[in-house]
Amino acid sequence: MKQEHRVKEVEEGSIAWELGVEPGDVLLQINKHVIEDVFDYHYYVNDEELLVLIRKPNGEEWELEIEKEYEDDLGITFESGLMDEYRSCRNKCMFCFIDQMPPGMRETLYFKDDDSRLSFLQGNYITLTNMSDHDVERIVQYHLEPINVSIHTTNPELRCKMLHNRFAGDALKKIQTLYEGGITMNGQIVLCKGINDGEELERSIRDMVKWMPNLQSVSVVPVGMTKFREGLYPLEPFQKEDAREVLGIIHKWQDKIYKECGTHFIHAGDEWYLLAEMEVPEEERYDGYLQLENGVGMMRLLLNEFEEGFQKLAGDDKERHTSLATGKLAYPFIKRMAERLTEKYPNLDMHVYCIRNDFFGETITVAGLITGQDLKAQLTGQQLGDRLLLPVSMFRNEEDVFLDDMTISQLEEALQVRIDVVKSSGQDLIDAILQMEE
Repeated sequence: MKQEHRVKEVEEGSIAWELGVEPGDVLLQINKHVIEDVFDYHYYVNDEELLVLIRKPNGEEWELEIEKEYEDDLGITFESGLMDEYRSCRNKCMFCFIDQMPPGMRETLYFKDDDSRLSFLQGNYITLTNMSDHDVERIVQYHLEPINVSIHTTNPELRCKMLHNRFAGDALKKIQTLYEGGITMNGQIVLCKGINDGEELERSIRDMVKWMPNLQSVSVVPVGMTKFREGLYPLEPFQKEDAREVLGIIHKWQDKIYKECGTHFIHAGDEWYLLAEMEVPEEERYDGYLQLENGVGMMRLLLNEFEEGFQKLAGDDKERHTSLATGKLAYPFIKRMAERLTEKYPNLDMHVYCIRNDFFGETITVAGLITGQDLKAQLTGQQLGDRLLLPVSMFRNEEDVFLDDMTISQLEEALQVRIDVVKSSGQDLIDAILQMEE
């Protein structure tokens, strides 16, 4: 077991910085406890009085006595974010997106994580199949929450089949342990046509209700299917009527649970409404957007933020020539908002382009999976105006690089237009289109 953790960065002005901790130092203990990983670190560092043992690069060991406010951070970043090896996924899920990736992309895109510590730190969803009882006990002991769980189905036999893991059914018992330990959780169901929909979805919702309120929300999202599925489980895409049936089940249970518990609990991903050709629900349905990062309520939030910002606009006659590109999911909403702006800005010349995902396949509709090469191919020769706006979701980790490693500057050169990246809120969209920041 790894018990030493090398310091990568020390925040200037932090407690650690003031005590002379430097990059390259090694953390050995906190209050005489060996630190196994980030779970241990976050738990023990919260104390008001700390005795921290570090080793300098020359081998000298320092004992640092620290008095601080409860939960004050030391200001240390470690070389490994988990302070341990990353745990890869042990499943072979029939719906796994990474198995549907084309060859030749950067290596990091093929790593399948299924690590409970990433669930706590970054909000990743985990299947619980590679969690030991020790891991579960530590989550309960340290009260680390929320934990996000990929449930998919509460039918143990079916879960084994879907995850292609004979232990996947038994792993559901860990949810009960977390529930009994008072741990806040969120759940996710990736829905596969003819597999875990219909009666199985009804069963799953019925079973999951017993974990409320600790299980505070569950999202239902359609399986993402790329064109690279050769040799994989033969899944079928959902059609319009399928989507309407799924939404019928979810809305029925939302109404029932809300009447009994005051929360909607089960939530439909935005893509279901696109498939069903239905309007996204009102804001109240989303219970404070608990599943926003999972693509639930993003369109409603965007529309509401836009409307709030729109009402404050004075309007003018200034000429503006701008374009924006997005995926099929967001396109009708963005186009509607751009047209709305012309009510107050009649000289706004705005072109909104729906980018077809040729790289992964047309069934992939989210903007976050659009590549530079698809943008280049479909926008060449189009009216782009003075600027092309692209949503921040197309880029990874605040870098100016698309999934296919094309950079913004390369795309700017190819299209001969300035590119501006738009943040995710409705107000950000207004500001970008109208150049309010300038």
